[in-house]
Amino acid sequence: MIDADQRAKIRRLFFAEHWRVGTIATELGVHHDTVRRAIEADRFVRPGALVRPSMLDPFKGFIAETLERHPRLRATRLFEMVRGRGYLGSAVQLRRHVATVRPTPKEAFLRLATLSGEQAQVDWGHFGTIRIGHAKRPLSCFVMVLGWSRAMFARFALDQTMESFMLGHVAAFSALGGVPRTILYDNLKSVVLDRAGDHIRFNEAMLLMAGHYHFAPKPCAPYRGNEKGKVERAIQYLRHGFFEARRFTSVQDLNAQLADWIERVAHVRKVPGDPAGRAVRDALKEEQPRLLALPEHPWDCDLVKPVASGKQPYIRFDRNDYSIPHHLAGKPLVLLASESVVRITNGAGGYVFATHARSYDEKQVIEDPAHVEELAREKRRAHELRGRDRLRAACPSADAFIEALAMRGEHLGGQVSRLLKLLDQHDAAEVEAAIKDALGRGAIGAASVAHVLDQRARARKRPPSLDVVLPADPRVRNLRVTPHALHTYDDLAKHKEEK
Repeated sequence: MIDADQRAKIRRLFFAEHWRVGTIATELGVHHDTVRRAIEADRFVRPGALVRPSMLDPFKGFIAETLERHPRLRATRLFEMVRGRGYLGSAVQLRRHVATVRPTPKEAFLRLATLSGEQAQVDWGHFGTIRIGHAKRPLSCFVMVLGWSRAMFARFALDQTMESFMLGHVAAFSALGGVPRTILYDNLKSVVLDRAGDHIRFNEAMLLMAGHYHFAPKPCAPYRGNEKGKVERAIQYLRHGFFEARRFTSVQDLNAQLADWIERVAHVRKVPGDPAGRAVRDALKEEQPRLLALPEHPWDCDLVKPVASGKQPYIRFDRNDYSIPHHLAGKPLVLLASESVVRITNGAGGYVFATHARSYDEKQVIEDPAHVEELAREKRRAHELRGRDRLRAACPSADAFIEALAMRGEHLGGQVSRLLKLLDQHDAAEVEAAIKDALGRGAIGAASVAHVLDQRARARKRPPSLDVVLPADPRVRNLRVTPHALHTYDDLAKHKEEK
């Protein structure tokens, strides 16, 4: 007996290369009768009959080789090709020969049966887009199907990132009650980074998660969609049986409806091709003991990304800005993002500086009130320091006055603020003279300086200065405006009265 490979080689040498039976037997080291059985000589060679040579014989090897590379090539085109190479026969003779040697264009697929708990299939489904606020986000569905019971898990997401891909696995393992030993994928970048034939370079993140759950990732062969037909049919089932004409208010609402639909509808149907006619949910109960047990802790699917802000204390992530403490502006940080929460940490020790609810809108500013208040306090403190410099520049005696205030233990911020207010209401020369007077009397305090200014204004018969009353709104109170001296307007009014 000979194997299929040797039989095919005998038939190729006889029919394509036109070797004699004896030559083939000698070349391959087999008996002449073995060669005759392989070429089924009794079907076309009668004892004593002679095979007449044909004008096409010299070209049969070329025809076979050409059809092997181009199986759909028409006989008329082959006729033109062999005629250019010296063939003098008819097109009918060539067409008859081509009909016997042309490779069949149809490909037969084996039914892929799997053992219980052995395999699952995973893929993404595209379901258009969804609008969230001002943003337009893609809507995708992660789908996992167990090969034996046909139990399925599906969840919608707003992207197809590696983090969403891993989160789909973690949620599927929990919902299905275990982990299949093998998971079959299309050649997604989340799974396969590069492929050359059977040599595959897997995504490292996928391998780490597979090691945590002890399953084997297996990409299907290129252009072999039949290998993961179960999950592709499940996506079509979801598209037409669940999603069409479905109303929902958010992705969370859509996923809640999907989980309910899988439990009530998808898992109640019969397992396709099951002779026992079991429902999917009953088959899942039988399959669960065969699945691998879940590890003690689920895989951490958060996005980890190094970030840094610019001059402003905000981190840009996924089209939005998230606040951080102002002293971290410009410093290297680490962003951790889940589906619902964004955290800003130092990376090394895991200290969390900021926590925000994640937004899927765009061009939004998400702020922590504590960050805003801390920044406002810092700006007020900086304004106070600038105020002292302004006071020193306008009134040379202010430096000695502030030093005397500090020696007495006075609150410098409040005292300087009142002195600046006096500086806004009076000429700098008048405030300087009043500070000198107060220092000479030993009356150290802004109230003393105000009293001196008030006495001198009454002596000159000037109207008292009035405070500007501002609303409680910090957007108004925190405005910094340098007012002009108002006595010039009084002098203008007095001049008009004299006229």
